[in-house]
Amino acid sequence: MFQKEQQLIEEKIKAFCTANDIALAELKWQPIPFSGEWGFATSFFQTAANEAKLGKGSKLPVPQKAQEIAEQVKGQLGSVEGISHIEAVKGYLNVYFKTSDYARRVVDEVLTSGADFGRGAKKSETVMVEYAQPNTHHSFHVGHARNTILGEVLARLVEFAGFETIRASYPGDLGLGVITVMWIYEKLYKGQEPEGVHERGQWLAKLYVEATALLEKQENETPEQTAQREAYDAERREMYRKWDAGDETVRELWRVTREWSLEELREILHMLDVKMDVWFYESEVDEPSKVIVDELIARDIATDERPNGGAVIVKIDEKLGLTKEKYRTNVILRRDGTTLYLTKDLALAKVKFEQYHVDRSIYVVDVRQSLHLQQAFAILKLWGFPQAEKCHHLGYGFVSLPEGAMSARRGRVALFKEVYDEAVKRVLSVEAEKSANIPAGERVKIASQIGLGALVYSMLSVDNNKDIVFDINEALSFDGRTGPYIQNAHVRANSILKKMQVSGFKFQASGSFDYELTKHEIELIELISRFPQTVEQAANEYRPLVMAAYAYELANAFHSFYHAVNVLQTEDESIRNARLRLVSAAKQAIANALRLLDIQAPDVM
Repeated sequence: MFQKEQQLIEEKIKAFCTANDIALAELKWQPIPFSGEWGFATSFFQTAANEAKLGKGSKLPVPQKAQEIAEQVKGQLGSVEGISHIEAVKGYLNVYFKTSDYARRVVDEVLTSGADFGRGAKKSETVMVEYAQPNTHHSFHVGHARNTILGEVLARLVEFAGFETIRASYPGDLGLGVITVMWIYEKLYKGQEPEGVHERGQWLAKLYVEATALLEKQENETPEQTAQREAYDAERREMYRKWDAGDETVRELWRVTREWSLEELREILHMLDVKMDVWFYESEVDEPSKVIVDELIARDIATDERPNGGAVIVKIDEKLGLTKEKYRTNVILRRDGTTLYLTKDLALAKVKFEQYHVDRSIYVVDVRQSLHLQQAFAILKLWGFPQAEKCHHLGYGFVSLPEGAMSARRGRVALFKEVYDEAVKRVLSVEAEKSANIPAGERVKIASQIGLGALVYSMLSVDNNKDIVFDINEALSFDGRTGPYIQNAHVRANSILKKMQVSGFKFQASGSFDYELTKHEIELIELISRFPQTVEQAANEYRPLVMAAYAYELANAFHSFYHAVNVLQTEDESIRNARLRLVSAAKQAIANALRLLDIQAPDVM
């Protein structure tokens, strides 16, 4: 927003330091919170430390040396257009703007840029975000929703920050859990198929619970029950063997039932406005991963202990030359020749790096897999992939219910579609009373926007590493840190602008803020100005929470402004014009923040 002034000052600083043989460190600019004026600042502490390390200049302690450099730089800058004054304070160079100019430029920038306000400059790197990857033959629950929402918001953030972004899903469509559902379907329900995309997916989840009950050892079971259970397990494992051998009948059953799960997943992704660019499947990287094991053995990265009855292992710490245990030793191929999750993750990474030319790879996976992924990244480094240094695990905690932890095996889960339907139903009951003048069809659309916004924000408002106890009553609240509270700020801004149109007043193409701003205007302008910096921070740190917290702060500032500042009734036309432009800018900034959070911005509610 103020790159021109910042660049000009930077050039003058660099020229001064070059002329005076000063080892200038990278200049890192930070905004100065409003204290009568707005501005930005940079520190010379690292530069002073560089000078001391090189034994150059005076022998002053670093803080005093930093202040000396700041004062010298200030003396060389002279006047800069658009800057009111410059100070050298405690090793910092503080650059200030005239308040009215700063406010006008912030608002003008938002209204000129519109939906692109805050978008970063194009970056040279490609980022792949891997998320929305539940196992097939189950149904999508709120725990899966946390994974999907975190991944989609992170993808939106890095894309908006300027990175080429690829969205990827890697559903688990292999394993005994998948076979368990196929087994009970074949045994007890063959030929049955519920109608409806969600109904089929949810039915598969129920079959899994039923199968688990049949296969698990029961307390005080009789010998006959034990024999029956063991016979069932033998049937299930025989089906797994046939699948692995490529039996066409079993494979066809797998393809059909797998598609029921994937149909539900695609429908929920559509509801969440998630558009995947690439679909990887566990079944597709199983065979290629075995070839990779041979390569790692040939390159002396992996050790083949199968001749001695062992497995293929990678002694990661030893190969990296680490003296203290960090990554441990890991199996990448069992002695029976079957692969593990780690083996397939290596194969998938190879595809990402070589076929999709990914520079940064972000894995949105629960926190339990932290060591597993660190091991995978370490092996990729041993393998010679430079991208291994820019692989990142965005871990997240569990989602539980007020009544306790979720369990797919026990059937104790909150299915996403059921929670969504309940949320919409509750919002509709409120909307029917509050918005009787809105047509019924429009009320359903608004209820969907609010209900979904509530669910999404409830997954984003807590640090991703922490567990969540999902409470639908809290999520749907219109007060506090919730999606509806932020959406309501957008609605209120829209209502002011609609009333302005009805009154016939039109705000001008530009506006002056050359009057004494209220504290509510100051806070709102400051928060709006922080939007581009927040995008960069959230994207660079891979932290959706940064944007979620900012959106709440922005909405809170607007609600306070809405209650305290008279806009439409302001008698001075110039001030009214400025405030209406500020309302319009706030509406745009809130809409942009909501879009990055994968939440819709309703105009009425």
